[in-house]
Amino acid sequence: MIDNLSISIMFPCYNDNGTIITLIHNACDTISYYTDNFEIIVVDDFSTDGSREAILMEEKANPRLRVILHNSNMGYGSTIIDGLRNAKKEYFFYTDGDGQYDIRDIEKLLKKLNRDTILVNGYKKFRSDLINRIIIGNLYNALMKIIFKIKIKDIDCDFRIIKRDFFDNIKLVSQSGTICLEIVKYIELSTSNIEQSSINHYYREYGKSQFFNYRRLFKVFFHIIHMYYILMLKRS
Repeated sequence: MIDNLSISIMFPCYNDNGTIITLIHNACDTISYYTDNFEIIVVDDFSTDGSREAILMEEKANPRLRVILHNSNMGYGSTIIDGLRNAKKEYFFYTDGDGQYDIRDIEKLLKKLNRDTILVNGYKKFRSDLINRIIIGNLYNALMKIIFKIKIKDIDCDFRIIKRDFFDNIKLVSQSGTICLEIVKYIELSTSNIEQSSINHYYREYGKSQFFNYRRLFKVFFHIIHMYYILMLKRS
């Protein structure tokens, strides 16, 4: 674990009213054990379930929190990109706003972090989802390893710390869940300074997955083709 840690903790939010405020509070409580140099960012992707109103009220009471609002639903990738571009600290951590990951597991990633590390990526010990999502997730993970030669264990685990300035001169374009693929592949193409740690995964108690539905999966298929052109063909 590095000294004088400076970190932005970011949550994408889309209709996560049942979990997002708890995540913000847990993030503040957890990271304050390791550093006082942190901020919390929530990017709301045009929620309609009261999430937006809740996080705006929390922002007024919490000086650590900064809220970024989308005026339309722009997609998961756009929330991550906006969070990364607005982050002010040396390291950038993000995980989903639905509560399937425990923010307190960030300790496991921090223990792997050193000054040379560009990425610390979590991987799920067990996946707590319905069987169809487990199958789709495992298939997606396996295909990405084959098609994009991804080396990390779990590309589908949105629980990662990134050296923020790595992407200062890289334009990220993915608007969907393929943002994870784009981020990781750019890093793997440039460095081997990558660490991994197992983390917990929990059953979703609130809301619906924005990735594992068939309409979105159809769109993601075309996004994967676009990513293949950018990350594999265009660079060859």
